[in-house]
Amino acid sequence: MSNEFSLAVEARSDLGKGASRRLRRLENKVPGIIYGAGKEPQSICFLAKEINKAVENEAFYSHILTLSIDGKEEQVVLKDLQRHPAKNNVTHADFLRVDSTHKIQMVVPLHFINEDKCAGVKNEGGVIAHQVSEVLVSCLAQNLPEYIEVDMADATVGTTLHLSDIQVPQGVELVELSHGEDHNLPVVSVHTPKGGATTEDEEETTEE
Repeated sequence: MSNEFSLAVEARSDLGKGASRRLRRLENKVPGIIYGAGKEPQSICFLAKEINKAVENEAFYSHILTLSIDGKEEQVVLKDLQRHPAKNNVTHADFLRVDSTHKIQMVVPLHFINEDKCAGVKNEGGVIAHQVSEVLVSCLAQNLPEYIEVDMADATVGTTLHLSDIQVPQGVELVELSHGEDHNLPVVSVHTPKGGATTEDEEETTEE
């Protein structure tokens, strides 16, 4: 996947809750931290308007990000985000350093495609119910997908797709499946609306 996000950040040494509050209030900046890859954690800050704009894009959460710290670039992924409970703006961000040799675990969104062409909906009057909207994957940083597609075109009424039915890119593993068959969770299903009947049921009733 390509690096589409780059943020200019500053190293900071003035730490603590009081310093973070002053940073947000007086300088309109957001504190954060970079850790991992066997290096010491580094406290940083960045402009509030830049991070708040970046997090509006779904891809920001599952992309390799480039942080430019005083002219030096770090490749990272977003691991945690804290928001103001009322205003919903970002108040703190945690970033994990990545490299080409160590696998990372990241939550990736599912994109359900061809729902408008779903056989169970178009031909049988069924409805689609989503049980899972994102999955935890394990892969090398360069293989991290922005999202994973789930094709609904051929799903009929009564169909339930589980984690094992999801087609993941090469080099990507679903973490839940590594824990055994009991973790093969349902992802999406097509069923008859409550109180409704499928096309086949209606045909049988007419014939009687």
